[in-house]
Amino acid sequence: MSKGFFNVPKAVNEPVKSYAPGSPERDRVIATYNEMWNTTIDVPLYIGSEEIRTGNTRTMSAPHDHQHIVGTYHLAEKSHVEKAISNALEARTKWAAMSWESRAAIFLKAAELIAGPYRAKINAATMIAQSKTIHQAEIDASCELIDFLRFNVEYMTQIYKEQPGSDSTTWNRVEHRPLEGFVYAITPFNFTAIAANLPASAAMMGNVVVWKPSDSQIFSAKVIIDIFKEAGVPDGVINVIYGDPVMITETVLASPDFAGIHFTGSTHVFKDLWAKIGGNIHNYKTYPRIVGETGGKDFIVAHPSANMKQVVTGIIRGAFEFQGQKCSAASRVYIPQSMWPAAKEQLIADVKSMKMGSPADMKNFITAVIHEGSFDKLASYIDQAKKDSDAEIIVGGNYDKSKGYFIEPTVIVTTNPKYKTIETELFGPVVTLYIYEDAKWAETLELIDQTSEYALTGAVFSGCRYAIEEATIALQNCAGNFYINDKPTGAVVGCQPFGGARSSGTNDKAGSILNLLRWVSPRTIKETFVTPEHYSYPFLG
Repeated sequence: MSKGFFNVPKAVNEPVKSYAPGSPERDRVIATYNEMWNTTIDVPLYIGSEEIRTGNTRTMSAPHDHQHIVGTYHLAEKSHVEKAISNALEARTKWAAMSWESRAAIFLKAAELIAGPYRAKINAATMIAQSKTIHQAEIDASCELIDFLRFNVEYMTQIYKEQPGSDSTTWNRVEHRPLEGFVYAITPFNFTAIAANLPASAAMMGNVVVWKPSDSQIFSAKVIIDIFKEAGVPDGVINVIYGDPVMITETVLASPDFAGIHFTGSTHVFKDLWAKIGGNIHNYKTYPRIVGETGGKDFIVAHPSANMKQVVTGIIRGAFEFQGQKCSAASRVYIPQSMWPAAKEQLIADVKSMKMGSPADMKNFITAVIHEGSFDKLASYIDQAKKDSDAEIIVGGNYDKSKGYFIEPTVIVTTNPKYKTIETELFGPVVTLYIYEDAKWAETLELIDQTSEYALTGAVFSGCRYAIEEATIALQNCAGNFYINDKPTGAVVGCQPFGGARSSGTNDKAGSILNLLRWVSPRTIKETFVTPEHYSYPFLG
């Protein structure tokens, strides 16, 4: 609990740099990219104060050039996981007792390191090992991560500052303790910012963390670790391990000191984790906090009154930026028949105009998908669509993994509103369109709500306020983040808290005060100034 309050720096969203030709930031990131591309790194486990190299290693490569090795990382054994847990618990005593102001200062410093000396490096790492274009890397690895750190400090301040009422006879106060035990953070490949925020948000509130990054994101995770260390995160507060996810998770969840999980990943994995936690519930010292953001089958619906060019731009950007590998990516679209001829022509022209290749060439809008498993899955759905009588690929549909895992942006049009690719999360540059009769607007809204098990993001395009109001009400349960006349991706910290319900997660809204409240356990303290000395009350006479 704080000893007092002072003015912390006001959180403001980090401006996005343009990286236009000839700009200094473009020159810096190209130089850094080339340097990192030609340097092979070795990433150890980070447990307490130790950097542990087990000798059991795997290589890291670029998805757009999978034969090019950029580094290796070391795999943990069960003993290392147990050691990470014990080191976290040992560090907890001092970290939990540290003033919130000191913890805030560490993460504010981390934000400034990213904004300044590490910006080109964290962006270049994300471009190399996650195949993001410079724009996608900038809005993720730099801007969103900076925003997470800055705004979380502001939210933490609000949490500690808000206190219950008191009167002349008693003093009431609430302290927000960290969870009793440790937090397990499991992070995905697709956002460097999420990879950093999941352990950092819990740690900021005084918790200690065992962090397992995705195997496909360890290259940029190493930059995050370097930043946190330079910012002053003490040894043992965030312990970093890689390896067999089943072994690591079973070891973590077997610990009686497991106090919470902060997860972003697949729905199937999250449900399995929930079941395992439930099976171990009698072993834990406390009920664990379970926070997860999982899949999505996100939609765009266009009303006949919508601006066609705006709709097509929303589809292109929403479905194909970062190769559709965002949980918020537009993957099912509903377009009225009256708009379809013009929209089809524009959509095909726009897709054909996009260049695909390495992110090092900044003329490319599309790069590679993350790994061979993803490539093969997407290719199989594309091949099936080519065979099915109720589906037609109107543009794209080609793929090639000889050098990198490249899938062309692919647009499928189906006559079946429950076609496989309109219901299944694909996580790639494939979008499926269904053309509805203009007069069936209300029925289409009902169809959208009933089609998917997910409820993450969605968007409506319309020039009619009545139609917008109708869609907003009808679709209230199938999108935790709802967009009006905009694509369903690109939530900004401090502006659009992010998360969904149904099979899309626990909707604890990353980038808001709601998420941070999950990582504290409040204690109410009442102090009475003049204590009664006899049990009787006036009604007794």
